[in-house]
Amino acid sequence: MAVSLKLEKRLQVSRQATYLVPVVSVVLALLFGALLLASAGANPWVTYKAMLAGAFGTPAQWRDGQFFSLVETLVKAIPIMLTGLSVAIAFRMRFWNIGAEGQLVMGGVGAAAVALWFPVLFPFLPESLWVYLPLMVLASILLGAIWALIPALLKAYLRVDEIITTLMLNYIAILFYQYLFNIAWKDPQGFGFPGTAMLPEYTWLPRISGRLHWGLVLAVVAGILVWFIMDRTRAGYEIRLIGENPNAARYAGVSLIYNIILVMLLSGGLAGLAGMSEVAGISHRLQRGLNVGNGFTGIIVAWLAKLHPMAVLLVGVLLAALFVGGEQIQISMGLPAAMSQVLQGAILLFVLGGDIFSRYRLRVVRASATGDAAVEG
Repeated sequence: MAVSLKLEKRLQVSRQATYLVPVVSVVLALLFGALLLASAGANPWVTYKAMLAGAFGTPAQWRDGQFFSLVETLVKAIPIMLTGLSVAIAFRMRFWNIGAEGQLVMGGVGAAAVALWFPVLFPFLPESLWVYLPLMVLASILLGAIWALIPALLKAYLRVDEIITTLMLNYIAILFYQYLFNIAWKDPQGFGFPGTAMLPEYTWLPRISGRLHWGLVLAVVAGILVWFIMDRTRAGYEIRLIGENPNAARYAGVSLIYNIILVMLLSGGLAGLAGMSEVAGISHRLQRGLNVGNGFTGIIVAWLAKLHPMAVLLVGVLLAALFVGGEQIQISMGLPAAMSQVLQGAILLFVLGGDIFSRYRLRVVRASATGDAAVEG
């Protein structure tokens, strides 16, 4: 009698499993990480404690009013939260936008273009943040949305696979960005170093504390708006319906083409806003370092958050804490910075595995010699 395994979809997933599985998955990932740390000769408890202190600070630092670690974590979280929202809104419709990295870069280009060239082209504009901030936000959203519109149109009208097109457009955007700060917009007074001139100070995002800037406010507002759109509007209902059952959506008269374009405009705009927050809030110029993988990290954030906008904000902070904490253990304990990336990968792997087995189950199928099959659960 031959035996085979069959992956079968569960008829219903309990609410308890929906919330419990991700928690258990993260705990298992941390245990897996502890084994890796132990194999590298490090004490897992001490290492995790150092990562936590490096990412959020210690009680003693908080009592003394020192929030440097927390500030750095929130600064790192801003672009991750925005790209996570970008990816989540596309993935809710099963449109696999892998291009948030390129859309982020183009958003940064749009913001820098306004800050660098509008004072020259439109000298009558007041040199005020309240004039330039809306223009930079609009330009970053517009360029990110336009970059996302290309694969959307190819998918909507030519059925071109969006994974390939969004991924390829990442490299085009990054090369274009490098061309700008290395050649076209390179600062002639920069002593030969690659990079544009500094943006005028009146175009910088105001600081909240230390390096923490208003980009955090933009990210939180964006999260609330995405939640409202997805859960409280007709457009959000149609997006969710297409993601859950495209055939039912088609029979209900929902336009697939319209919603593909709408979703990618929203998705690209959010990623573009992430680029603007980095350029206007941190670097204040175009230079190396904008394309550091925040767009791809947004994919991890979106999956860990189960594509829920408000959860994306929380998970974005936690993933940023892994980055910042990883840098801390590299400095204080001599461990490789890649350890935090290994932990991120492990968390994603365990969460995806837990998600699969919460929605599907393995069944043993025994086939008899006569061809009949007996299924055991």
